[in-house]
Amino acid sequence: MENISAPQNTIKLIWFPLAFSGDFEKVFQKYYFQDSLRHVRIALVVGLFFYGIFGFLDAFLVPEAKHKLWFIRSAVLLPSISGTYIFTYSKHFQKHMQPALALAVLVAGLGIISMILIAPFPASYSYYAGLILVFIYGYTFVKLRFLWATVTGWMIVIAYEFAAIWLSSTPIPTLVNNNFFFLSGNVLGMIACYSIEYYLRRDFMQAHLLEVEKKKVSEVNLDLEYRVQERTAQLVDTNQELTQEIVDRKRAEKDQRQLEVQLRKSQKMEAIGTLAGGVAHDLNNILSGIVSYPELLLMDVPPESPLRQPLLTIQESGQKAAAIVQDLLTLARRGVSVTEIMNLNQLIDQYLNSPENRKILEYHPGVKVKTNLQTKIFNILGSPVHLSKTIMNLVSNAAEAMPSGGAIQITTENQYIDSPIKGYDTVEEGDYVKLTVSDNGVGISPEDIDQIFEPFYTKKTMGRSGTGLGMAVVWGTVKDHGGYIDVQSELGEGSTFTLYFPITRKKLPAEKPDILTDIYMGKGESILVVDDVKQQREIASRMLKKLGYNVLSVPSGEEAVIYMQENTADLLVLDMIMNPGIDGLETFKKILKFHPRQKAIIASGFSESRQVKAAQKMGAGSYLKKPYSFEKIGLAVKAELER
Repeated sequence: MENISAPQNTIKLIWFPLAFSGDFEKVFQKYYFQDSLRHVRIALVVGLFFYGIFGFLDAFLVPEAKHKLWFIRSAVLLPSISGTYIFTYSKHFQKHMQPALALAVLVAGLGIISMILIAPFPASYSYYAGLILVFIYGYTFVKLRFLWATVTGWMIVIAYEFAAIWLSSTPIPTLVNNNFFFLSGNVLGMIACYSIEYYLRRDFMQAHLLEVEKKKVSEVNLDLEYRVQERTAQLVDTNQELTQEIVDRKRAEKDQRQLEVQLRKSQKMEAIGTLAGGVAHDLNNILSGIVSYPELLLMDVPPESPLRQPLLTIQESGQKAAAIVQDLLTLARRGVSVTEIMNLNQLIDQYLNSPENRKILEYHPGVKVKTNLQTKIFNILGSPVHLSKTIMNLVSNAAEAMPSGGAIQITTENQYIDSPIKGYDTVEEGDYVKLTVSDNGVGISPEDIDQIFEPFYTKKTMGRSGTGLGMAVVWGTVKDHGGYIDVQSELGEGSTFTLYFPITRKKLPAEKPDILTDIYMGKGESILVVDDVKQQREIASRMLKKLGYNVLSVPSGEEAVIYMQENTADLLVLDMIMNPGIDGLETFKKILKFHPRQKAIIASGFSESRQVKAAQKMGAGSYLKKPYSFEKIGLAVKAELER
């Protein structure tokens, strides 16, 4: 039931000519059309059938005039009714339904009257009954409303009177008899049609009033439910606040315990490092004689002397001891004395081709080393010697974890960390080169994983396969380089060591500086850089200015929206994750409201997320993964500006 805005006490049913007051009549007419359409089509099809089937009556009653009668049926009546049926599928039928149906009934009545005039006496009497059918059909079956049906019915009666009196010599008794039935049938039809429409309108109005009352009751119930929900929500909020307070307190206690454990671990490592540094200093003084004097003596000892082999053994033992001392210096955080610009991929390639690596693989013939090194990786600052030793220790450790053989996977990639990653170590936000060494060996138990970086902690046979310093040296080297380390392992599944080293944008000394070509250069287009990290804003701005663009940067999405409300930019470089405040996606949404065709590229340190894809669906261009390089940012900006 369709509702109207008028109050129920303003709805009135006017008894003649059967209509509702106000806008409610439009509502009823729409309902009447929708309720009657299927019935009207059925009525028209039935009318076609009966007009067609009664053609046999023409051939039986008046064979001498059957062709004239058939012409009236086939050329006038059937096309008229068929046309009305086809019109019911038009979008204009709703507006013209009543006059169209009235015309169809009128044509049907006039057709019968024509047949009465054509058929000779007494066969013409048979067609009078057909006129009664038209009255019944028009008043009740074809869904004509009272006013239209009444006008149509009386027009047919008038047409019959004219035809009977002026166009034919109908006997007076026959005319009186027919008028009695026609007039009686017409009056009864009016009463029937009026009653049908009256009760239909009354039921419709009552249903509407009932709907109004139901709506009032529903509104009262909704109001009551809203109040109950509001009270319930207040209780739920209070309960959630208490629950959250408990959770926060437990989390704070857990964080405090973790900090205490890390502090104790740091203090322990510091104490061991201090001790190791002092011991290493003294051992270096002692080992200088053990390593140097055999070399001097060997210069004077002939090759066939029996003393030559013992001296070589002493020298080799001294060199091994010196290597252990070097590990102790690394552990003491005093080992990194050289800081060079280096490329980790080149260092890995050099190590894999080194005698040390070949020696490890000879001891473990079933072990294979595979690499997946990202091209155009950023450089880092550090000590090649110590980093090479770190790679060797990780590879050696992985090989020994696979006594039955297996594969060691070495991977490198550039990665920008948007927000701290909490794992074995907490990786802070920034640009890093990430080194991953993984194996499918025996794995590390949860009890051992917290102790693997402690000096002299080892599950190996001391003196045969290790000194217990290898992983401690890895830890010390990573920390000396300002990096972070993470460990993931499962028993029987293998282990993965992930090392994060801060990048440098300095070039290798042997490399020539990149020459910016016209492909990357801009033409003074305006670019707005939006990033919450100052260093990232400065890096992107400097690169873009060097590429020939006019650059402005802001530290938040909110400031970007304020700026763009009164200004324009040819392109936005949007950081996807910004804390606190709105992120890149929300910033782009707000800017599109007053710059619907704004061009933008999305930058992020994480992989391509749902937020990135959502921004691209809204019109943003390519996704630019941090850390930036001239080539990547230049190509991305140029492509979006030319799109």
